[in-house]
Amino acid sequence: MLSKIIKRKKGSKSEGAVIPVPSPPDVICNHASRIAGAPDANANSASGLAESQSHVVCLANAPPNPAVEVLPLLKEVSPAQRHVLFVRKLQICCLQFDFTDTVKSVREREIKRQMLSELIDLVHTGSCKMNEVMQGDLVRMISANIFRCLPPPSTAGGDGGDPEEDDMFMDPSWPHLQLVYELLLKYVLSAETDTKVAKRYLDHTFLLKLLDLFDSEDSREREYLKTVLHRIYGKFMVHRPFIRKAINNIFYRFIFETEQHNGIGELLEILGSIINGFATPMKEEHKLFLVRALIPLHKAKCVADFHQQLSYCIVQYVEKDYRLADIVIKGLLKYWPVTNCSKEILFIGELEEILEVTQPAEFQRCLVPLFKQIGRCLYSFHFQVAERALFLWNNEHIVELVALNRRAILPIIFQALERNMQGHWNQAVHGLTSNVRKMFLEMDAELFKECQRKNEEKEASAGELVEQRELKWKRLEEAAKRAGG
Repeated sequence: MLSKIIKRKKGSKSEGAVIPVPSPPDVICNHASRIAGAPDANANSASGLAESQSHVVCLANAPPNPAVEVLPLLKEVSPAQRHVLFVRKLQICCLQFDFTDTVKSVREREIKRQMLSELIDLVHTGSCKMNEVMQGDLVRMISANIFRCLPPPSTAGGDGGDPEEDDMFMDPSWPHLQLVYELLLKYVLSAETDTKVAKRYLDHTFLLKLLDLFDSEDSREREYLKTVLHRIYGKFMVHRPFIRKAINNIFYRFIFETEQHNGIGELLEILGSIINGFATPMKEEHKLFLVRALIPLHKAKCVADFHQQLSYCIVQYVEKDYRLADIVIKGLLKYWPVTNCSKEILFIGELEEILEVTQPAEFQRCLVPLFKQIGRCLYSFHFQVAERALFLWNNEHIVELVALNRRAILPIIFQALERNMQGHWNQAVHGLTSNVRKMFLEMDAELFKECQRKNEEKEASAGELVEQRELKWKRLEEAAKRAGG
């Protein structure tokens, strides 16, 4: 009896010694590193284990510094192996290369380019539906490539120079960056992308880093960023207030601190479409954004770089709510340039666009300070400023507004018109002034003659004042001589 019991104990120990107990992480890591090789007899069981533990197979715990090698296409492997191969490809795509040296790592860069192109096609067609872990790994790979320290500016910003005349910066790594941006765009646009899942990875931190990249000097990158951010704004409604606030903060930093930023124009283009979608009546938050951010952008020295986009946003506001015209016009007059003539021409053009959508009631509220400034422009010695101001009378809507308020407007600008007729050096300005005078004469001949009489009296009194001033100076000089003698 005792011998039987001893035999049973020995048998149980020997059976326990031959049972293999593999470590799941080791199995997963080994198959992740060998996925490019030929499948062995245990491939199906290993892939099944990887599929059952998909939360372990991810980019975060993949082995570092992978060897860059040609891997099979995702559509050529079984669905069980696809997840592990997907992570392997993402890990290789995370590698960074030196693109300043055209000879270095040519093979590795080409392999990465092909993998990125495959991932773009995969996301675009939806041939491989990605689970939540795969989407997170995809966004991590994209972040590893695009989020980087931007090089210092090659030229001093804020001078308002023409970007077409300057040497445009071309990022040498753009051939790969473009593919990464295209992959991000396809991911955002894909019908397979669930916003509830994607918003966990395209979070506030991701968006802030994305907005920081708008300061890139490469215009191609800024164009992609503009498209991507616009699509994110349209698809992820939960992020809309945060995106508007973040853009607002960029504008504040630009206006009050640096006055240097390469992406103001692109951000304003996004805002143009956002403002176009504002519901009416407009929220107080949106009106504050107009007053505190958009209007103060006019004071920037380099406003010519983004004035077209800024003017579009301003006009969109007035079209949405006509009562804002008075605020906008007075804000424009507040930042009106004094010595920068090219900037002044831009302001007159924007003013014309605003007046085209201005109602008579709002026009009456601001016409006195408005036409005082227009009068100064009419008599500008810079002929382009005077010419552009006189062209306002070619706009039918503006002429109608002026005709309704001619008794308040003509006395303000009459002196500038008379000075142009008497002594402006440019013949084109002289001819345009003559046309405007004739227009006012036809509107109200009696008012015109009254203004003419008052102007003559004013000039006569001004001559007397000059004589009195000269007489006072002579008396002071004589008094000074007597005191000194």
